[in-house]
Amino acid sequence: MNEAKLNERVFQALDRLDIELPSWGFADTGTRFGKFYQEAAAIDIYDKIADAATVHQLTGAASKMAVHVLWDFSSENTPSKVSAVAAEAGIRIGSINPNLFQDAHYKLGSFAHPDGQVRQQALDHCLDSINIAKECGSRVISLWFADGTNYPGQDDIRRRKRCFEEGLQACHQALSPEQTLLIEYKPFEPAFYHTDIADWGMALNLAQKTGAQAKVLVDTGHHYSSQNIEQIVAWLLDEGRLGGFHFNDRKYADDDLTLGSIDPYQVFRIFAEIQAFGADQGHRVELDYMIDQSHNLKPKIPAMIQTVAWAQELYAKACLIDLEQLRFHQRRGQIIEAEQCYQRAFMTDVLPALVAWRQAKGLPDKPLEAFEQSGILQQRGRERHERRLAMGISQQSSYA
Repeated sequence: MNEAKLNERVFQALDRLDIELPSWGFADTGTRFGKFYQEAAAIDIYDKIADAATVHQLTGAASKMAVHVLWDFSSENTPSKVSAVAAEAGIRIGSINPNLFQDAHYKLGSFAHPDGQVRQQALDHCLDSINIAKECGSRVISLWFADGTNYPGQDDIRRRKRCFEEGLQACHQALSPEQTLLIEYKPFEPAFYHTDIADWGMALNLAQKTGAQAKVLVDTGHHYSSQNIEQIVAWLLDEGRLGGFHFNDRKYADDDLTLGSIDPYQVFRIFAEIQAFGADQGHRVELDYMIDQSHNLKPKIPAMIQTVAWAQELYAKACLIDLEQLRFHQRRGQIIEAEQCYQRAFMTDVLPALVAWRQAKGLPDKPLEAFEQSGILQQRGRERHERRLAMGISQQSSYA
């Protein structure tokens, strides 16, 4: 492929790639053993907006920020106010995430809780979240449930399944025509005997029973080791039920590692399935690409910039697969030649084309370096350190 054709393909691919950032990825986070503080971490929703806007300004590919209802909204920080501040910063509020796992009354579940009053409380929260999405102009409500059990016989698995069917159908009825309900799955954690929505098949079954506007969300960290995620993606695409992704990477379980840090070829293969499906259908595939990472060791903003930049490279590489040649070799059973269509595209250096795209958009050639040279991290670290002191917030200092 000559340089002009390569640049054309990469430019077209990058023009249609937009990646939603997680508000919670800019705040202090930790593990079940403790919390790890960073002075530049966001204190409130407005800090998160500022940080997300910085990532978008440097990458040109992150125009939306996902929010968690309980963490990001309040009587003071209303959806309309938060949306207005985001718009002023140059981004939009993206997916709305209800919180059905934090409060003590969800100890035994939310939609599947044995107590009908708790189930209703969980449903009411989701319905409120749908209304918040309407107020924010968001078309995506993203649902993840921690529901499950830890011991055999703890609860009736079939009853819990039917409760989910009823709850999700009630949510679907409250959607506006342009809204989508994304159903996420996870094999374990925090439930270790059975999780109510444990895999993509369960999520697909529930989406099909819920309604046309219900689709499956694939979190790339929510799978057993060596599971073929691109096959799951292909099946969900073919069924018309793939709604979007939570991008991260993993070595063992739900590690929340930076995208591509462990297996960039897997991300490439996922994008390859999406590109091929779009080509076969003759139109662009509308999906919601979202990041779900909470970095304890890496500084927040650079980690997000790194993730978006890697997604751009891998997405661009996937668009270079010669699909005509690939299908030709597949039909003839030419295994090596077909595989090389993938390998050649993956090995292609698309960075020059990516830099050219950035220059055409008025973006820095190297967004990570531009951020490091800007001094923003140090400036925000100092400012937020002073604000925490003024607010009386105790925090272990890690600012240098």
